[in-house]
Amino acid sequence: MTQTGPRLRIKLRLEYDSPLILGPGKAELLARIGRLGSISAAAREMGMSYKRAWTLVEEMNTAFADPVIDSARGGAGGGGATVTPTGQQVLAHYRALESLLLDAGAADLMALNALLRPEGSG
Repeated sequence: MTQTGPRLRIKLRLEYDSPLILGPGKAELLARIGRLGSISAAAREMGMSYKRAWTLVEEMNTAFADPVIDSARGGAGGGGATVTPTGQQVLAHYRALESLLLDAGAADLMALNALLRPEGSG
């Protein structure tokens, strides 16, 4: 079955009482740091500045009981970053919530999509 009309996407954004907001950008940053082993490489791949990526990492590390990213400064031995077990759990739970919304909410998402004005009209 081919889909016509606009395609609906879910962008999960979790807002906590603390200053933490966990959304698709931070989840993607965690995933890329895990894959690349580097905050700067993950930032580059996402088209974001290192300073911005580091700020997001610090935000998450401060908000959770244990750090989500463990980093080592560069130098002769090189630096690097790893996603901690807590960071892996945060990412896994975030992805599980995204899947839950897509799977359990599929009928509602299709119903909302059907209520949209067709492309090119109006």
